[in-house]
Order: sequence, then structure tokens, then C-alpha cells
Amino acid sequence: MEQRTGIITFKGQPMTLVGPQLRVGDPAPDFALTGADLSTVTREIVLDVGKRAALLIVVPSLDTSVCSLESQKFNARLGELPASLYVAVVSMDLPFAQARWCAAQGDVKLEMLSDYRERTFGTNYGLLIAELGLLARAIVVIGKDGTIAYLSVVPEVASEPDYDGALKAAAATA
Repeated sequence: MEQRTGIITFKGQPMTLVGPQLRVGDPAPDFALTGADLSTVTREIVLDVGKRAALLIVVPSLDTSVCSLESQKFNARLGELPASLYVAVVSMDLPFAQARWCAAQGDVKLEMLSDYRERTFGTNYGLLIAELGLLARAIVVIGKDGTIAYLSVVPEVASEPDYDGALKAAAATA
């Protein structure tokens, strides 16, 4: 499996990403994530076989302050997006931890997906941090046609993403 360095840091320390360097226009690789009900959620399910686009908010762990804040901000701004758009947070957290976070927050409309079981999302999208076993902070927008319409990997894992850029790209794709 390909390993890439010099792309992200965690608290200033260089990290290694496992998987390919994807670009806008590339076909979105498949994945097998775990939903809140422990079911397997694939790219085809997320896109409803080409009927909708998807905004995937990729975070290391909801148990960290930045990931929690980021997810809260996206949840608060869901009204800016078309209702047909599939929006989910993807992390390595167990579905039970994701459910606890949702319960603690209250009115969470974001879907929660976990890559803990197979790690196919992290490795297929080049977002698995080798040293930590967590996902890099990133935003992935997949168009209805199954291609990557927007991809932003945050250079410092402890920093927040470009919310406006992500929402604009997601709205344009839906």
C-alpha cells in the first residue's frame, strides 16, 4: 500500500498517509463503512446508485474538541445545503461512541459512519494516518456521477477545515 509523507502534520509532527493521492475528477473509490445500526454502508448506498451527491466530513475522532466543534458547525449549517445531498461524518470512532456524541449534542441531523471495521475508506481515499490509526481531517464531495468533485485535506490535523469552501462545493454538486 502506498505511503505518503509531507502532506499533513499532527500538532506540528509530520505524519504518514496510507493510500493513493486522489484528485478532483478521479472516480471515487468504493468503501465499506459501518452505520449507526452496525450495517455496512458502501459508496453505492451513499450515492443511492447515482441519484444523489454526498458531502463526507472526515474527522479523526469525535472525542476531540476540534472534531466535535467541526461536526457541530456543519450540523448547524445543514440548512444551507439541498435536502437531496447526503451528508455524513466519517471517523474511526466506534458507532457506539458516535451515538453517544450525537446524544450529548442533541439535534444532530448528520449521518455518522465509522471506518473502524475494515478501514477501506481511509486506505482507499489516502486518508489513514499510519502513526495514529485515525483518519486525517478532510472534506470529500462526491458527485452523482461517482467522481470526486471536491477534496480538501487539512494540512494540520488539529486545525479546522474551510467550511465555506466545502459547503459551496457541496451545494454546487447537489
